[in-house]
Amino acid sequence: MRVLAAMSGGVDSAVAAARAVEAGHDVTGVHLALSAKPGTLRTGSRGCCTIEDSHDARRAADVLGIPFYVWDFAERFTEDVVEDFVAEYAAGRTPNPCLRCNERIKFEALLDKAIALGFDAVCTGHYARLDVVDGSVELRRSADEGKDQSYVLASLTREQLAHAMFPLGGSTKVEVRAEAARRGLSVAAKPDSHDICFIPDGDTQGFLTKRLGQRAGVLVDDETGAVLGQHVGVHGFTVGQRKGLGIDAPAPDGRPRYVLSLEPVSGTVRVGAAEKLAVREIVAVRPVSRVDWSGPVECVAQVRAHGGTAPAIAELVGEELVVRLREPLSGVAPGQAVAVYREDPEGGDLVLASATIERTGV
Repeated sequence: MRVLAAMSGGVDSAVAAARAVEAGHDVTGVHLALSAKPGTLRTGSRGCCTIEDSHDARRAADVLGIPFYVWDFAERFTEDVVEDFVAEYAAGRTPNPCLRCNERIKFEALLDKAIALGFDAVCTGHYARLDVVDGSVELRRSADEGKDQSYVLASLTREQLAHAMFPLGGSTKVEVRAEAARRGLSVAAKPDSHDICFIPDGDTQGFLTKRLGQRAGVLVDDETGAVLGQHVGVHGFTVGQRKGLGIDAPAPDGRPRYVLSLEPVSGTVRVGAAEKLAVREIVAVRPVSRVDWSGPVECVAQVRAHGGTAPAIAELVGEELVVRLREPLSGVAPGQAVAVYREDPEGGDLVLASATIERTGV
């Protein structure tokens, strides 16, 4: 097959490309330039997609002996990922920019261009597995549970998965780094990127305030309705947040307070006890499903990239995915994604559906 290997400049994508070459595919490497000012997006292990990263990707392609190109996707990335991120926070929701990048950049914009140019598949360094079930390509968890990225890929359609390659799905990160060293790839020991790539200093609140400005509001005790403090914008908070609330007085019982909900129109941030964060029902919209929803399905629900899982029953009701949790989860916020899996005793749980959380209940 003709394969386009998306090479970020990290060890995972370099080894994924190497495995595609070794498998006998006709591989071309491509690095996506996602910022108009790429020099500003990496500080040590923070950020990604910098000039440094593009050079690392090119060196890896040279070692593998494959053609290499840099494609400018900065405008599309800004519109579909960065601006979406800002708009979601302004609306009081908590988005996942990595999920959005996979969905709209790597497996929409990039894949569309790859197919138009005659490529059969896009290869990435994601830790997830693909499997053929009843003639359709399905998504499973990776062998390395600690690195599993099926959650941020769960919104991909069957058609997109049919043109995807994840060569690292059966490996651990330790194995991948060791293989990179054996292959003579200079990125073998390169640190993984952390946090949000377009906020390299990790100051999400500062980033959002710079773009949204100050929108004064109040912090309110959910139990009594008492005003506990002031703030400069609901975009500075997320559901489940405990630290940095700016509340001087402790709760009457001495226990910490947490953000329970955000009301962007009124600027109200409601806070209260930890037990009020417990959620037993999730209603999510814009589902991407791979299940025949003739009725409720036993599953495991996941609401964060790492952790946040619970046994559940899921059901497609009209255009909404309704997930009833058998065990409560905390800190579940509108805007997050919920992915539901079918447990597999042999591992590699199968992704059944993904949707964007609209509201929660108890």
